[in-house]
Amino acid sequence: MIVDKINQLLQQVDELKAKNAEEVEQLRLKYLSKKGEITELMNDFRNVPAEQKKEVGMKINELKQRITERINQLREATATQETGNEQIDLTRTPYPIALGTRHPLTIVTNEIIDIFSRMGFVLADGPEVEDDLHVFTKMNFAADHPARDMQDTFFVSQHPNDVTKNILLRSHTSSVQARIMEQMHTEDGKLTAPIRVICPGRVYRNEAITARAHCFFHQVEGLYIDKNVSFTDLKQVLLSFAREMFGADTKIRLRPSYFPFTEPSAEMDISCFICGGEGCGFCKHTGWVEILGCGMVDPNVLEQCGIDSKEYSGYAFGMGVERITNLKYRVSDLRMFSENDTRFLEEFQAAE
Repeated sequence: MIVDKINQLLQQVDELKAKNAEEVEQLRLKYLSKKGEITELMNDFRNVPAEQKKEVGMKINELKQRITERINQLREATATQETGNEQIDLTRTPYPIALGTRHPLTIVTNEIIDIFSRMGFVLADGPEVEDDLHVFTKMNFAADHPARDMQDTFFVSQHPNDVTKNILLRSHTSSVQARIMEQMHTEDGKLTAPIRVICPGRVYRNEAITARAHCFFHQVEGLYIDKNVSFTDLKQVLLSFAREMFGADTKIRLRPSYFPFTEPSAEMDISCFICGGEGCGFCKHTGWVEILGCGMVDPNVLEQCGIDSKEYSGYAFGMGVERITNLKYRVSDLRMFSENDTRFLEEFQAAE
């Protein structure tokens, strides 16, 4: 009986036909699935007398192979037929896709990079997971500075006996400046070339998330070190940047401030571009809006990074990209930059 059934199925193999992929799949299920014809034959094979098992087994294998080959032929034929029936217009737009836009932070970061690149600054980058040595120690932070506290910084690992070995998420991109200064000097403290870099990137601080603050944000910092660099050079570079970014009529003012890594240090304000410096709600009726911090690189920082502070001087500045973006586009809530709300992002299509 089993031999007759096998021969019957062998006669049917060449007659199998299918019009589409769905019918091919139905044939596969009929013959090759767990409940298909081949499986039933294998179940009946257990009742075949021992002297016939070899012959019957060979026929079952032959049947399975021929059915598999036939189904594969039908699958290829139906695939070719379906593809051939399509009328392909290579000049046609693929299909309706809503075009996206660059993120507003990316738009502003690229604009900042472009402005400073035209003034001779080159890009520099560094790791976001950093060691204390480059984030704090070489930036002239005292060992007991509050920034080294768990309330201010995200630590990956801590070493109470040697804070320079702490591993943390960088709280500013000044760590990139430290690495650049390490690489750009000889053993006797001489620069191999003047340093003129900008360091954009994401930074992290352990702060409560509100409309005005976030636990991560983006910075662009700049550094210029050479012989006879003065505060006047810094002021002129920042004035040129402000006028390129906010308009040719923009004015700046520098207010004394304090940073561990610069001396003297200053906060830079720009004249309010909403009211033209006359005073409005946006600038809190002062006529000025703060945008960045800056100063001359502290000699201790130069020495910590292996550069002779008696021969070289330099300036540094740093700004928050979110701050600049808020000023340009008047975004009321800082959290909107990281919520991925497409309705918000679509507003910046024209800004590209």
